[in-house]
Amino acid sequence: MKSFIRGTAVLMFAIFFSKLLGFIFRIQFMRIAGEEAVGIYMTAYPAFIFFLSLVQLGVPIAIAKVIAELDVKGKKEDIQSVMTTAYLLTFIAAIAFIPASISFVPYLATNLLGNAASAGALYAGIAIVPVAALGGLIRGYFQGIARMEETAWSQIIEQSLRIALITWFLPIILSAESNAMNAAYAMGITFLAELASILYLLFKYSQQKRKRKTTKSNKKLYPLEPILAISLPSSGSKLFGTFTWFLEPIIFLRALSMSGITAVAATSLYGVISGVLIPLLLFPSFIPYALSVVLVPAVSGAAASSNKKKLRSRIHLALRLSAITGTFAATVFFMHGAALTEKLFQVTEGAHYMTILAPVFFFYYIQSPLYSILQATGAAKAGMMNSVYGGIAKLGVMFVLASQPGLQETGAVLAIGFGVLVTSFLHIATLRKNKATATGFSMFVLPYIAFILTVIIRPIFVPLGYVNLWFECAITAFFLLGILLLTRQLRYSDFMHFKKLRQFQR
Repeated sequence: MKSFIRGTAVLMFAIFFSKLLGFIFRIQFMRIAGEEAVGIYMTAYPAFIFFLSLVQLGVPIAIAKVIAELDVKGKKEDIQSVMTTAYLLTFIAAIAFIPASISFVPYLATNLLGNAASAGALYAGIAIVPVAALGGLIRGYFQGIARMEETAWSQIIEQSLRIALITWFLPIILSAESNAMNAAYAMGITFLAELASILYLLFKYSQQKRKRKTTKSNKKLYPLEPILAISLPSSGSKLFGTFTWFLEPIIFLRALSMSGITAVAATSLYGVISGVLIPLLLFPSFIPYALSVVLVPAVSGAAASSNKKKLRSRIHLALRLSAITGTFAATVFFMHGAALTEKLFQVTEGAHYMTILAPVFFFYYIQSPLYSILQATGAAKAGMMNSVYGGIAKLGVMFVLASQPGLQETGAVLAIGFGVLVTSFLHIATLRKNKATATGFSMFVLPYIAFILTVIIRPIFVPLGYVNLWFECAITAFFLLGILLLTRQLRYSDFMHFKKLRQFQR
């Protein structure tokens, strides 16, 4: 348990810092470029991720696993041949998919997204693909030899440079006449930041190769079968995830255009929802994400040793902490989300949707730990299908509701929340079938009741709007903390875990 909590805490800090830098980038981008430019950028970004997934084909994950196995077995001479094969596979995939992606852009921008202005950002996104694909391979190499420092520093370099360029360089080249050009400039800034990150990784990679010169390298190509056996299944699930994300702006914009909203207005709304509201709602999610990463080996080990007590304690602690994090996020964002959006991003239109999304996104905070538990307990396929059903439900409901003149963007927001609920409840229902975990819906009820009680009681005792916004948030969090302590959802032992972190040894 000690190593489990310590590993989670260390990972939390790393993810928090990365998310903080990304959050600062979004704030600066919105303030400098405006809602329409952010909207165009956000409609193009899912397409870039989908094109990147096509080129990568899960190879980075595969080489990380293969290299890790070779390193453990002492077959270091084969590591370079694995990289050579990975380079070849990625090059062939790039030759096949990048020209097809380029030729697809005009149809995607004009016919599917209904906004020809997004073409420039899409082309700029495709330019990033080969660079990002190379970076994925090198990150896979470092992950395989168990050196995560290089990856962490490369992310810090990338995010820091993005913030610097968006803050000081974008205002110089900003076009007052064309938001489409501003979105393309922002995608170009992403390209430069990614390039700087890859150059750092290449430098560290060459250093690592020089250190390994004492080992004779196998110059032959590593067999394709072991790499493809891992890469293709993993790429299948990832491709579906990125494909549903790729479809989201298409369906969002098409449905709103059917309801009578112009393409420009719909693009701006999508930028606010996907580029402002959802990232703000998910900012505290570094806690459950870190728990989900640590959970897989921790729960797998407990399950393999048939230690039901350890299995249940780790699962329950992770889910309880994730639920509590979600409760704080739901409460603060429900009561102050619109004000925070206006203060941080200087956005007023669409900020009120925080009151719809916040209560639902409580369940998003338990989603990733639930999926990790399903993976660790042998129900990975069921977990993946739950995500598939949730994605399909979201897109279907979005098209139906957002195309209604009386609902429009409110319907799209409701659909996003519906997708979160479907996936989360299916995960819980699947986990309930495993009696060894002793997990059900009841363990999430009390934290949610605490959220409802705080929303009702807090304005009665301390009316809203009398103090600074940050004090308002602190007062709300204090009320919730008191209710959680009274209902024993937060316990003294939870604080003691983190107090003793310095004493813990891996």
